[in-house]
Amino acid sequence: MSIKECLRGAITAGLIISLHTVAHAQTWEVYDHNFNMTQRIENDNIKILSESVRVSIKDKSLQLLNQDYKPFYTLKGHKIYQFLEPWLIVTEDDKYGAFHEYGEEIFSVEYDEITTYYNKLLGRKDNAYFFYDRGAKKIKPLGSFENAYFADNGQIIAKVPAGYLLPLSDKPNKVYQHLESISEKNILSRENTGYGLINRDGNYILDPVVDELKHLEGDYYYGLESNQHMLLKALEHKADIKYSSFHRITTDNDMILEYIHGKLRRIMKNDGILLDVYGMDSVRRRGADHYNVYFRDKKVGLLNDQGKWDVTPSENIQKLFPGNDGLYGALIDGKYGFVDKAGKLRIANRYEQIGKYAEGLAAFKIDSRWGYLDPYDRIAIQPQYEEVSEFNQGIAIVKKNGKSNLIDKNGKELLPNYYERISLTEDNYYLTEDNDKFGLVNAYGNEISIPKFDEVRREENDQILIRRGEKYGIMRESGEYSLPIYYKNIVFDKSNERVLAEDEYVPVVLENVPEDKKKNKKGA
Repeated sequence: MSIKECLRGAITAGLIISLHTVAHAQTWEVYDHNFNMTQRIENDNIKILSESVRVSIKDKSLQLLNQDYKPFYTLKGHKIYQFLEPWLIVTEDDKYGAFHEYGEEIFSVEYDEITTYYNKLLGRKDNAYFFYDRGAKKIKPLGSFENAYFADNGQIIAKVPAGYLLPLSDKPNKVYQHLESISEKNILSRENTGYGLINRDGNYILDPVVDELKHLEGDYYYGLESNQHMLLKALEHKADIKYSSFHRITTDNDMILEYIHGKLRRIMKNDGILLDVYGMDSVRRRGADHYNVYFRDKKVGLLNDQGKWDVTPSENIQKLFPGNDGLYGALIDGKYGFVDKAGKLRIANRYEQIGKYAEGLAAFKIDSRWGYLDPYDRIAIQPQYEEVSEFNQGIAIVKKNGKSNLIDKNGKELLPNYYERISLTEDNYYLTEDNDKFGLVNAYGNEISIPKFDEVRREENDQILIRRGEKYGIMRESGEYSLPIYYKNIVFDKSNERVLAEDEYVPVVLENVPEDKKKNKKGA
């Protein structure tokens, strides 16, 4: 029965009704995957934190909920400060506590700071620090420090007046001159004798004897000891020297180069030699995994990250670019064209700019306009655009007169209107934007909605979250609404295959008016 029906029945019974507005409450409507309402939850604030963690926050009470959104455990604290699986960090009156996601209390709500590292916790009270490891299931006092934090490898680095400590190591009182978290495996140490590397167990895998030590990426390092240059790989229990040389190795501009008697001789990779050849003059990166190698005889080649030539060294070329389908962009005499693997010109150098071939077409620019070429130097789409993208699943983004559209490989425009901006999303849909409003186009170029929402977010297949102003709804791929734009909030409980829609309503209070009040009323 609706509120209106309730009121009508009450008046018929001869009662006089007065309506009193009270504080706003929250109601959650719970829908299944077919958007049939299965449940209604009154006066609650629900948060879905993960596939298994659901929290109710109301009346300064925190409760863990089961799949039916019924409380099964009450947490101490008034607010959820942070959830980093499996830890719930709660707060109350500027103090923090920590619970496991299943409800087990680890740190009571009396800490000034709590940080996490997978199954580990670090808590601080004033300058005193406490450690918890879920495997050991006990809290361990570590001592008082100026500061302490989790390194990326799981050790704790603590600062004391004399230097640094590793309180979780086998030598918790050993003082280091300097410690720095470098990677998920290693801590960089500096002592009076030099630099070294410390592993997850807190032990040296490279003794602190290296004059210079630089992290390259991942597990790889560059080291210099006396006059010996080294490339090292950090393993669990030792540092493996992958390459060493008494010749100069530089690590500038994101490249590792070796010089012999002042001349460039080798291009290096993290664990050794990428290219060893005479006559090199200089090297330039082209993208993340290619190099232009320039030789003293004026040739240039395109080297890949496997040490193989994509384009063999050739004459009369200024720059080479990574390519596809056996065609590589080349700058020749100030104009761009395409060469093959042997460096032979296949598409004439007559363009102002070019892109990479993708799905059989490459962008080109001539007379300040962009179009597309096929692999045989034939114009597939006439140059008419200010900007273009590569083709992705048969669709490209183009811009004309400052606004964007989508085209297919025949040059057909897929949208009836041009918009200020179009962006490709991670799931190969297209987000359109115009006048600060957003719309959506599917992966086939079919427009689901013109830009008319303040927020659009595709959650799952056939479930698109939309917002207009402060109200939310859910839209289907067809553009129809599964839920109208009415709700204060919408939460997706994906593992439970439920959608929770938050309504805000003003309840009414029905009360009898005393007889003396009735006598004083005037009118029919």
